[in-house]
Amino acid sequence: MKWITRQHVKVDRVACPWLIRKFVDPQAEFLFAPPDQVMAIAGREGATAFDVPNAELGHHGKYCSFDAIISKFGLEKDPALMLLARIVNGADTDNSLWNQPESAGLKAIAEGFRHLGLPDDHAVLAKEFVVYDALYGYCQEMVRQGKI
Repeated sequence: MKWITRQHVKVDRVACPWLIRKFVDPQAEFLFAPPDQVMAIAGREGATAFDVPNAELGHHGKYCSFDAIISKFGLEKDPALMLLARIVNGADTDNSLWNQPESAGLKAIAEGFRHLGLPDDHAVLAKEFVVYDALYGYCQEMVRQGKI
């Protein structure tokens, strides 16, 4: 399946592809486009748009696109994933929904990846997915220890 979002990925536009590949569509193909072209390309390519205005899998109120994907695909049963969602939400928004302390660190890491001179958004995903793997591992440990 094809998925499309805005180019120049940061927090939510990296977290969502990680979530999609890990829990929804392991063979997902990601497309990145200028914001004003995403919906037209989505229609032409038969791609699912995410993290763009007015998309089903976008921001709604204080909830980010990561939250929308979790809800759409029924992933709420994994408490570690729900903790990760709170962290992603806080890093991608003003963090007023959950006041999650880890969010500031994730936001800094995401910003740092934008300054590494990587050639394109696919290269950012390739490098940054390990961050989300590690963060999910942290969340699983927090659940195991009963800290959430």
